[in-house]
Amino acid sequence: MQVLKHAVALGVLALCASAQAQMSDGVVKIGVLTDMAGPYSGMGGPGSVVAAKMAIEDCLKAECKGLKIEVVSADHQNKADIAATKAREWMDRDKVDALADLTNSAGALAIQKLIKEKGGIAMYSGPATTRLTNEDCAANGFHWMFDTYSSASGAAAALTRAGDKSWYFVTVDYAFGHSLEKDASDVVKSYGGNVVGSVRHPLNASDFSSFILQAQASKAQVIGLANGAQDTVNAIKAAREFGIGGKGQKVASLLMFLTDVHSLGLNQAQGLMFSEGFYWDMDDKTRGFAARFEKLHKGYKPTMVQAGVYSSVLHYLKSVAAAKTDDWKVVSQKMRELPIDDPIMRNASIRPDGRVVHDMYLFEVKKPSESKGPWDYYKTVSTIPAQIAFKPLADSACTLVKK
Repeated sequence: MQVLKHAVALGVLALCASAQAQMSDGVVKIGVLTDMAGPYSGMGGPGSVVAAKMAIEDCLKAECKGLKIEVVSADHQNKADIAATKAREWMDRDKVDALADLTNSAGALAIQKLIKEKGGIAMYSGPATTRLTNEDCAANGFHWMFDTYSSASGAAAALTRAGDKSWYFVTVDYAFGHSLEKDASDVVKSYGGNVVGSVRHPLNASDFSSFILQAQASKAQVIGLANGAQDTVNAIKAAREFGIGGKGQKVASLLMFLTDVHSLGLNQAQGLMFSEGFYWDMDDKTRGFAARFEKLHKGYKPTMVQAGVYSSVLHYLKSVAAAKTDDWKVVSQKMRELPIDDPIMRNASIRPDGRVVHDMYLFEVKKPSESKGPWDYYKTVSTIPAQIAFKPLADSACTLVKK
């Protein structure tokens, strides 16, 4: 019996050694590049690092047994040059194999350009620009959770269909905001609405009074907020201060995160409608994931971005294990072949343009009287099926798509 145990132990060691031998430097290394302290740190930031570590832990218990996996993280400060410099340093010096989160569209586009040049894999859960799967697509870049098209397909479509035809946009002045305003404008017009104007503000603006007053003066039925995270929170607070909302001129947040609602509180956020790809209280699987995350992240429930980091990292690691290598060309192909199977995604697959398509959901923020406890903020209005939630592949400008 002792000899048998010894033989089994040697066999396990040999398998582990074999698994390690196929990995560059004997380790699979993942870099979480995100906004650690700025306006997007609540929906990404340290919580994204927690989510990545959870994915590693889960894969090591199953498909990834025997692999050595490490995670590093850094703050790109929402600056494209810092994002590109850090990513290049990770790849050249630290042999990072894959990048995750990558919140901020300008930074994400800089990373996309870099991985086309240097290889590696990028998994975008935080940025929203549709350019990542259109004119700037890459065979090794995967847009995981949402984009400006899927965000616009929620509230903009629902409100315009219901009769709110005239829109004015308050837009953050960089790639993400421009893309969100354009996609939402297209949706509004497709349902017979019109855009009467827009105003642009800098990222992380502290005072939205002048922007909101311009929007109010337009007399548009809907003020569409083409921004995100702290900018959205500040814009909504300013709108409420000027009495905007309710039965009169409406405020539509085109992109909203759970942490934004938490920051606003239900009194100010109630009635807001928006689309997301994940909510912690959807079913037993999402609740189980959220309970684990909450214990590890200061009592916070996971946002759509953080859930996307978990899903993307887990799928990447499963693909590495299945391919028995961390060679980015092989793993990129394997990621497209394997089904996406985790607590986060529903009805998900990866298209040739790198877009991960999955069901999205139109949510409405509950009234305080409807909430049954902490973090009970959303009620589901409708499911937006995967095949219509994202820009049709036939309309893609990606060179990887065969027309």
